[in-house]
Amino acid sequence: MAGTLYIVATPIGNLDDMPPRVAATFGAADFVAAEDTRVTLKLLNHLGLKKPMVSYYEHALHHGAAILERIEAGESCALCSDAGMPCISDPGEQIVTEALARGIHVVPVPGASACVTALAVSGQKTARFVFEGFLPVPKKERRERLDALKAETRTILLYEAPHKLRTTLDDLIKTCGPDRSVTLCRELTKLHEEINKTTLGEAAALYAETEPRGEYVLVLAGAEAPAEAADTPTLEDAVAAARTLMEGGMPPSAAAKQAAAGTPYSKGEIYRQLVRGE
Repeated sequence: MAGTLYIVATPIGNLDDMPPRVAATFGAADFVAAEDTRVTLKLLNHLGLKKPMVSYYEHALHHGAAILERIEAGESCALCSDAGMPCISDPGEQIVTEALARGIHVVPVPGASACVTALAVSGQKTARFVFEGFLPVPKKERRERLDALKAETRTILLYEAPHKLRTTLDDLIKTCGPDRSVTLCRELTKLHEEINKTTLGEAAALYAETEPRGEYVLVLAGAEAPAEAADTPTLEDAVAAARTLMEGGMPPSAAAKQAAAGTPYSKGEIYRQLVRGE
């Protein structure tokens, strides 16, 4: 009988956030598939566990099948990223897709997620949001992605590394303008946790003077929804408005001119209808 692939969330910083079920799943698994085995080793040491480990980053990179073959042979695997929920903007996504295609039982063991944690404390709108993860690095793809996000009205969640933060802020300013609201969350749940709601322009000015440190989640306000266009009046509506003005004592020519304002009809069109109706 095949084993089970457990998708295991780990704390995003503070190890006290470790759910009991996460620790139990690591304890019961036959082996651990980790994004970075060095990082996960520290976590297992904290739990007092020793488990065989493999790198699923290498699996995804080389399209290997070793992890899934072990599960099909009867072993259970706990897959985890360096922090948070794995397979979100993460190569574990490929393994889950392949596992489901093979009929392997996949079980989520949920916990903290940096993007949702940041959204909850951002002060931005939370009812509707879109997760973009890391922006593409190639210039053409990056430009296309930013252009697509320019008119996005939902709150936008982005991940960024400290050494790329300044460039990303500059790119967002070019796309969305310096006054767009943004909340920068760094080192969530850790000792130096910081949540800063500001604007793109102010954030760029801050980090021009301050060295970015730690991993960032950017929670960017969506674009303002375009105002709904008012219903275009018909020619009959404009003529009726002109007649009302005439009843108040205004000459036909002046009434036609005033009624034409803000409509797609000319003074002459309205005036001709007034004359025909007399």
